[in-house]
Amino acid sequence: MPKDMHAATPPLARRDGDRILFGDAPPLTLGERGDGWIDLAAPETADPGTGFDLALAAVEALTNRGGEAAIRLSGPGWAPLLPRLLETGAAFLIGDTPAVLPAAFWQVPDRWLGRAPAPWPTLWRPGPHGRHPVRPPKPRGTVYARHIPWLDQRFTLRAMTMEDLPTFHRWQNDPRVAEFFEESGTLAEHRAYLARMFADPHMLPLIGALDGRDFVYFELYWARENRIGAHYDAGAWDRGWHVLVGEADLRGADYVTAWMPSLMHYMFLAEPRTQAVVGEPKASHARQLANLGRCGFGHLRDFDFPHKRSALVRLERQHFFEARIWARPESGRGTPLALSPARLLVEGATR
Repeated sequence: MPKDMHAATPPLARRDGDRILFGDAPPLTLGERGDGWIDLAAPETADPGTGFDLALAAVEALTNRGGEAAIRLSGPGWAPLLPRLLETGAAFLIGDTPAVLPAAFWQVPDRWLGRAPAPWPTLWRPGPHGRHPVRPPKPRGTVYARHIPWLDQRFTLRAMTMEDLPTFHRWQNDPRVAEFFEESGTLAEHRAYLARMFADPHMLPLIGALDGRDFVYFELYWARENRIGAHYDAGAWDRGWHVLVGEADLRGADYVTAWMPSLMHYMFLAEPRTQAVVGEPKASHARQLANLGRCGFGHLRDFDFPHKRSALVRLERQHFFEARIWARPESGRGTPLALSPARLLVEGATR
């Protein structure tokens, strides 16, 4: 049976100069030399489970915003935690040095999903645009949570239920939303709409919230079964999405760069076989296309649905993680990455 994937709130860490601060746990010390490498001391706790959670919190605090970074796990205190960190892929050996690479760390689901998704077998069935895998059961409850440093708020995603109907109805009848989502209607019509979403195995409706305040609605879909599958050779586990931001005071760049990368992060974590996320916004929606570009999407081409001319956009898994889209990185100066994961794993140099 689908379960709430994030029942417990993980510890939160914050950087304060050369220290990482937690609520009740002792702070961790940092060393930084200006080349992007950060030396991180191990958490001081006798419980390996607590130490592991604190280590993940500390690494997130060091990599959730800004430029390139890689973290060297310094000192003998890491010995009891290192086997689990290496086993999960949260850490790697660069030569003989245990280190954390953000592109790998942010693919480890423990910190944001609460637990790794259960493996789901690949079984094929016929679909509207060729065969597609049988989809796993839909999750319920809170499926994702992440602290957004530039807002200092907690962003969460949860599976929608019919209890959200009044909010959904209000949002859909907002004139600004109705202009592009085109689903204004009566309460009964919106109840029927959601019932179709809940019954369709290729659709997953979600509600996004900041510090517990609901403000955005998402429709996630598996691309092969969706209408986009007639216009794009979707991978077996490619996903797509629709969005409406229902609360007017939570629109704007600071919010878009919080919810959009977080939603993409969730889709890549929830199914490790998902190699791309696609979308089909109106080709004339310049602002949305600009936001998508800032969040790593490439504009492949335009095409026609019966009701609109759409832009086909695509975000690759590798690009999302290697470019650290979640951290609002600078666009760069056209120079190679100083801490390229591929180079570090091959050269094995941490200097």
